[in-house]
Amino acid sequence: MTWNPATWRSKTAAHQPVWPDRAELERIEKELASVPPLVFAGEARDLKAKLAAVSRGEAFLLQAGDCAESFDGFHADAIRDKLRVILQMAVVLTYSSGVPAIKVGRIAGQFAKPRSNPTETVDGTELPSFLGHMVNDMPFSEGDRRPDPHRLVQAYNQSASTLNLLRAFTKGGFADLHRVQAWNQEFVASSSQGQRYANLASEIDRALRFMEATGLSSQHSEIHEAELFTSHEALILQYEEALTREDSLTGEWYDCSAHMLWIGERTRQLDGAHVEFLRGVKNPIGCKIGPATTVDQVLALCDALDPDHEPGRFTLISRMGAKTVGDNLPPLLEAVKATGHPVVWACDPMHGNTFTSETGHKTRHFDDVLAEVGAFFQAHRSVGTWPGGIHVELTGDDVTECLGGSEEVHAKDLGRRYETMCDPRLNARQGLDLAFRVAELLTGEEK
Repeated sequence: MTWNPATWRSKTAAHQPVWPDRAELERIEKELASVPPLVFAGEARDLKAKLAAVSRGEAFLLQAGDCAESFDGFHADAIRDKLRVILQMAVVLTYSSGVPAIKVGRIAGQFAKPRSNPTETVDGTELPSFLGHMVNDMPFSEGDRRPDPHRLVQAYNQSASTLNLLRAFTKGGFADLHRVQAWNQEFVASSSQGQRYANLASEIDRALRFMEATGLSSQHSEIHEAELFTSHEALILQYEEALTREDSLTGEWYDCSAHMLWIGERTRQLDGAHVEFLRGVKNPIGCKIGPATTVDQVLALCDALDPDHEPGRFTLISRMGAKTVGDNLPPLLEAVKATGHPVVWACDPMHGNTFTSETGHKTRHFDDVLAEVGAFFQAHRSVGTWPGGIHVELTGDDVTECLGGSEEVHAKDLGRRYETMCDPRLNARQGLDLAFRVAELLTGEEK
């Protein structure tokens, strides 16, 4: 079928809100179709080229950020702290492993979440489930849970402001490698992994001073600036279509809501609207695959979403759980390898390891996160493919949402700072823990 940005409308779209005012939704769609793009086609092509290097085993993808962004918690400090953790993790990965870390944030657009049930019942009252601030609000009232298309405009505006601040931080000196020691937040610096990071930062400082002392230039932009790309799950298709633009240079279509979009495990139906929409945009795209994914399904997804075998185009993100990834992933790796599709393989060690604690909090244990990442690497070693990246939910705040870590969070601690809007996130200490572990695995790969 000939593709255009609206052909998804002829398909079944899973996990979509039931918008009560269709006329107002259409008006909002027209408004969003006239606003400036959030990102540019050339930037998306730059990311695709970097992901092509990942697919060849020459770089590593670090995709990280919030489970779901909030309209309520929007302030510059939170954005800065989240960026700082991503920068710290990237430095650990690059310096320790010797391969570039491609930084992609779950940021500036991650406002919608699919839910297991479309409705929620409390004390006999049934209302729509909370689907993220792009759609409705968390309080359990009819007004709050009513899907409101004006929230799509608010999501766009907040994304634009977030991107503006990220560009200022990454290009304006905050990301300079001479400041790696300054990125060590107080609550990270006080941890054992924070001390390990401080030692690594001292080594980087010495390396930069050596370059300058020997007359080697340290004025390269890579030293003073950082590149951070944005991504989110392309869930609310009216929003994605409205921000899709035809590139004036190539005539190709790009979804300009983010550099990279992905399809979730719940919306990857081959005959569904999400696959139909993303098959036609030229951004780098990803797809989550869970433990029940079959060889036939993953090969069909590759054919549908990467028909031209284009390096950097398609990322498969496994989210299988620590107990099942070792058995379920290798057959998929073998099958995709045999086809020659140059996919990026990334590990989401979060979603397959969620459970409810004895205190009633939805949580994950850091040991399970590490175990899934380790099994992901082992699966790639056994097949001879490149473990290309990790995809994690984290925050720069000192939250207590995931159990374990070097500065261990116990079940009794969860209620102290449990602040997520949806799924539990790693805090900055745990993010740094994970980066050092992945760096060790990468070094083992090189050996």
